[in-house]
Amino acid sequence: MRRTRYCDFTWGIVFYSVEIPNKTIEIFDTTLRDGEQTPGVSFTHEKKLEIARQLDRLGVNIIEAGFPISSAGEKEAVKDISRLGLNCIVCGLARVVKADIDACLDADVGMVHTFVSTSDIQREHTIKKSREEVVAMAVEAVEYIKRHGLPCLFSAMDATRTDVDYLIKVFKAAEDAGADILNIPDTVGVASPVSMKGLTAEVYKNVRVPIAVHCHNDFGLAVANSLAAVEAGAKQVQVTMNSLGERAGNADLAQVVMSLHSIYGVRTTIRTRHLVETARVIERFSGIPISPTQPVVGANAFSHESGIHSHGVIEESKTFEPGIMTPEMVGHQRRLVLGKHTGKHAVKKILNDSGLEPTEAELNAILERVKALGDKGKKVTDVDLYAITEAVMGEVAHAEKRIVLDELSVMTGNMVTPTATVRLTVDGKQYVGAMTGVGPVDAALKAVESLVNGPNRMRLREFRMEAITGGSDALAEVMVGVEDDKGHMVTARAAREDIVRASVEALVNAMNRLSTISKK
Repeated sequence: MRRTRYCDFTWGIVFYSVEIPNKTIEIFDTTLRDGEQTPGVSFTHEKKLEIARQLDRLGVNIIEAGFPISSAGEKEAVKDISRLGLNCIVCGLARVVKADIDACLDADVGMVHTFVSTSDIQREHTIKKSREEVVAMAVEAVEYIKRHGLPCLFSAMDATRTDVDYLIKVFKAAEDAGADILNIPDTVGVASPVSMKGLTAEVYKNVRVPIAVHCHNDFGLAVANSLAAVEAGAKQVQVTMNSLGERAGNADLAQVVMSLHSIYGVRTTIRTRHLVETARVIERFSGIPISPTQPVVGANAFSHESGIHSHGVIEESKTFEPGIMTPEMVGHQRRLVLGKHTGKHAVKKILNDSGLEPTEAELNAILERVKALGDKGKKVTDVDLYAITEAVMGEVAHAEKRIVLDELSVMTGNMVTPTATVRLTVDGKQYVGAMTGVGPVDAALKAVESLVNGPNRMRLREFRMEAITGGSDALAEVMVGVEDDKGHMVTARAAREDIVRASVEALVNAMNRLSTISKK
């Protein structure tokens, strides 16, 4: 493909753009199918429906809602998703078997995705069919789907380990049978960007219908391989939120989309401002935490601790951020994180934004203490900073507490649903509330949130716990991050032998500080 050299005259930087065949790329999300095949992940019926609604809100073109033949519950979930009236197409997965296709039809899907193994190793050891039989099975399945009036997506499973001439033969047969789109899966994640681009280009030259690509992340190349396929002519990219999927997962939706938008200048229908909120929904429902260093949606994606970096982004965000992707574009926010690498400019900005104006000498003393805490291996929270500032400046750095924890009790056991009851004083009035949860900590935090939240809702966004000492009576340290509707975020910590109490105290500390900031 032709590469074009151009210059951003504002910054004097030379970029290279790649001329690609398709200026608009379809996003096919398979979080509910391949994503649920992540070891240890299982979505309930209700969660599947909520995920489908969130993906539709995000703007995906196609949702692969599941594999209807796999179980009665799966079929029912796909059917209910199909009946939600979403704007996107709801797709069901089927082997090249009539019973599988019939299950998709019974689930009222708007598209059927049928597949068959084409590599010699899978063909000989799994389905035990000859090359000729595989072609015949593919044709029969595609024709059967088309006779029922539905769009058909055909996948040659393990395409990247399939003889190229034979792969093209299978694809052309499926195309002649009526397939609407042909998918090139890197089923075991063995492709490189160069090989993926070459394979996609070869298929692109030999077929007329659009090409999709489905890449696995076994070597960490799923996103790169997907983008390489787009460069070579792929029209559709199959992805999952948070890179969920078999083994090491699939190509990540957020990374693929933001690369297409920001680096390639290619459009999708994704409403990128919903990327972070969607990632957090999937994190909550899957139970698999988002790594802080996850590109685009991770907590550190737009966070800065280094003094040099913090100083730069305070002056001009493009100094140490891509610029072509901003936190606002993806529903994120920029954060200055405190630690041993923190510089004076970051501390000064955080304090100034809270209405505090330390002198130069006071600022130096505050910075020294922040670095000392960081040198001990601690993550320095916002509440830590204000406590240090209070001590150094000799004045109250945080306002009177809005929220006071008066009483906390929890009930849990192998035959009891974990339940927590809390009594809080909020703005001088006493409130009592009880909530259930997956465990006592979850129940207690939910109970606090249910009593405190008002017009400017505060939500727990980050929770981290570690044992400081050994033994069953270990002192547990809990660090939380709380965010409000205005985008403010505050971190706080607490340490106690009682994990539940430490968690609640950390949450209350963060909420008190966040309430002060929200008023400014």
